[in-house]
Amino acid sequence: MSRSGVLIGRGAELTRLGGWLRALATGRGHAVLVEGEPGIGKSMLVRAACASADFPVYWGSGDELGQDLPLTPLLDGLRVPGTGINSAADARRQTIDRLMRGEETIGHGVDVATAMAEHLLALLEELCADGPVVLVVDDLHWADRHTVALCGRLARLVQQIPLVFIGITRPVPRRTELISLRRSIPVADRIRLSRLADAEIEMLLIHLAGGCPSDRLRRLAAGAAGNPLYLTELVGSLERGGRLFTTESGLVETTVERTPRSLSAAISERLGFLAPQVLDVLRVAALLGTDFAAGELAVVSGQGTAQLVPAIEEARASGILTEVGDALAFRHPLIRIALYEQLPLSVRAAWHRDAAKALVDAGASADRIARQLVPAGTINEEWVVQWLDKAAPALVGHAPKVAVELLRRTNTRPDLLADALYRNGEPAEAAAVADRALAGAPEPGQLVELYRIMTQCRSLVGRPADALEALRSALDKPGLPAVHRARLLVLAARSNRDLGRVDEAEALANEALEQTEDRWATGWALHVLVLVSMMRGASHEALALLERALVVASDDPDLTDLALLVRINQAVTLGDLDRYGEAIDVAGRMRQEAEQTGSLVRLTQAHSAMGQLLLETGGWDDALAEVDALPVEVKDPSVVCCDHGIAATICFHRDDPETARRHLAVAAPYAEQVGLRAVAQLCLARSLDAEYSGDAAAALAELMDGLDDKTEIEDMLPDAVRLAVQVGDLGTAKTAATRVESLVDSSPRWHAAALYCRGLLEQDAAALMAAAGESNRRLPKAKAFEAAASAFVAAGDLGSARAAFAMAATVYEELGATWDSARLAAVQRAAGIRRAPRVAHKKATYGWESLTPTEAKIAAQVVEGLTNRQIAARLFLSPRTVGTHVSHILNKLGVNSRTDIAREASRRASG
Repeated sequence: MSRSGVLIGRGAELTRLGGWLRALATGRGHAVLVEGEPGIGKSMLVRAACASADFPVYWGSGDELGQDLPLTPLLDGLRVPGTGINSAADARRQTIDRLMRGEETIGHGVDVATAMAEHLLALLEELCADGPVVLVVDDLHWADRHTVALCGRLARLVQQIPLVFIGITRPVPRRTELISLRRSIPVADRIRLSRLADAEIEMLLIHLAGGCPSDRLRRLAAGAAGNPLYLTELVGSLERGGRLFTTESGLVETTVERTPRSLSAAISERLGFLAPQVLDVLRVAALLGTDFAAGELAVVSGQGTAQLVPAIEEARASGILTEVGDALAFRHPLIRIALYEQLPLSVRAAWHRDAAKALVDAGASADRIARQLVPAGTINEEWVVQWLDKAAPALVGHAPKVAVELLRRTNTRPDLLADALYRNGEPAEAAAVADRALAGAPEPGQLVELYRIMTQCRSLVGRPADALEALRSALDKPGLPAVHRARLLVLAARSNRDLGRVDEAEALANEALEQTEDRWATGWALHVLVLVSMMRGASHEALALLERALVVASDDPDLTDLALLVRINQAVTLGDLDRYGEAIDVAGRMRQEAEQTGSLVRLTQAHSAMGQLLLETGGWDDALAEVDALPVEVKDPSVVCCDHGIAATICFHRDDPETARRHLAVAAPYAEQVGLRAVAQLCLARSLDAEYSGDAAAALAELMDGLDDKTEIEDMLPDAVRLAVQVGDLGTAKTAATRVESLVDSSPRWHAAALYCRGLLEQDAAALMAAAGESNRRLPKAKAFEAAASAFVAAGDLGSARAAFAMAATVYEELGATWDSARLAAVQRAAGIRRAPRVAHKKATYGWESLTPTEAKIAAQVVEGLTNRQIAARLFLSPRTVGTHVSHILNKLGVNSRTDIAREASRRASG
């Protein structure tokens, strides 16, 4: 680093970065982490490497003032709201901007920052569709947790898109998120900058001093410990103070004997040479952060842009400020800190308050104003209250921690404060705030929202009964407006449903329907009735209610979220009715609609519903891709349980208990949150775990213990009958079979299940074969064939047994259910029946032959050069599902990028 911007030394590091950037030109992405102490030259190195890049370089930075504003480095770096260059990318930027402003509906269940992170990921994919991209995030040590987490995902995504991601950070603080990010980047892809070598220090010193240094100057420079910024500030300070001179022998000499005690002290000395009016402008700039717009500086300083130009030019000439794109920035964050810390605390707070007022008057964005208000101390002025009343809803969603800080100080909107606390992970305090507000006289418009938050938070902290009691008390109050009463009844109905009190939920939902024609209450009450019907296995009734709910929710922007949820449950219900073609079609369309509307909570549910349908119809590889398409952090607890239950089930059947148990471990903490709402697929997977270990009794207990207190039990019953018969517990087997018989009229699947249960109890091979014939679900079909084969053996009909064994083996082989195939073969051998000759189809686990049909289709389109989104549109998949498949393809082919897939395909085609 030098006054002229010349990089001295760092040749090896520059070569490594240059190699990765050259590879990017061929489509190969990379993730890099550059680490080192302040002033060591991290940013300078990366800028030098990127200077000759022939593709866009996006640069964002963490900021000490913006640590509580999620994703700011990426929002700034990727130029949200837009540039006007890439229409698809700009549309995505506008969606993110609307989310920040609170103008985009995403529904309850996921915070705005999480939704924005998904959109930023999609934005990068769209930018990369136009060609290679470099993304740099500087000062990661100051970045918020959402930014660091998204950078970790980008580090994994670089295999799939032409992106070089470069993170720049100090080695401390050792935050948990940064440690996780560091581990996600291989050691070979981390650059750790240390002190300059002695020869490099000499070169830099000659460059800075303008000649060969004397021994005294060298000794003084040694105090900089090889830190280029420290050395630059030291020599600059000597030069500005007139303490450098050239001797008769041509050496650059100094009269100073001691180095400034620290880098910060050296920077402070530099600032002392600036004109007072320049220092005043820079102190105002320091309030705004490391980088800022000239227009914003003009607003806060109260001067016109033209008036500021001389001060800005002097600051640039002095190496204090630099240009970064369309903005100005301090050349190093330490310079801003030195300026900022020169101001007494009380003065700082007052200046921040004045800056916030100026920005409010100028109509600046909520996040820029919030940056000023947070460090401003007491803010009870009327203008703050008025601004916060308008801006808080967006802040609550986008930056709940900041919203909590500001709303606590003004104490005017308890509903928003409670919501912010809930979103910030403080449910107990959120419930307490809601309780206090409800005990007073809340505004009529806040009443239902306060009860919603209180109910949700009480459930989260394990006190759902308290929430229900509060709702009952509210409903007993006279004079409650019909709309409010109907909505509170819906909240009570939902709470009862969550607790498994199906009859109470049904009664309250019906009462809500009778209260008012309010569309919100009507739509959500109908949805509660849908869930009640689904829990009872009454699929035809549920489907009719879903149609009614859709009529209410359609074409109402306030009910977009409900409409998506209703259609997702419609897909599930159609699957329950064995109408799988329609079910998969609806789930696919809802996946696309949820993606387009930005509703992450519904997107995760749509993926989960599709995964369940694919599990049932035998598309196990595609089911695994669906449930792995989105990270756990964005999913509702019940969705996490279902998804990992699906994955664990498949892995156990495929004789991979280690992976299966990892999925169970991930689901475990979320299952505790779900409580009595037992997620059938997770219960079945846990039962399978015990059965895999040879403990059929424990497997049965997993399904039957507390059965009467559980919801979603129907799917567990056929396996409960099978296991009960296996361990000789005929009483339990008959009880479970009777429950299955009661469901026969609700769906064809239950008729097949009833035949299966009766066949197991009575060892009736004909009933079991009929069950297999009627079943449209692949795994139950195979189990019925297997049970029929054993019944035929017991009856001495070995010819029929052989045929049934063969049919079961065929289905298990199609599913890749190697554990079941091995068990079937053992039973067949024990029966003395030789297996019919079969062509050995050993499934490849590596190379092109290991690709599933879907993966093969996607690989072919990767070779064509299509992006994930283009492939998704062609194959009616989600871009995230395609991304999961591409990751599997890369692993199976043992390559590192999409370009490598194309290269391997060409090599394979040429023989």
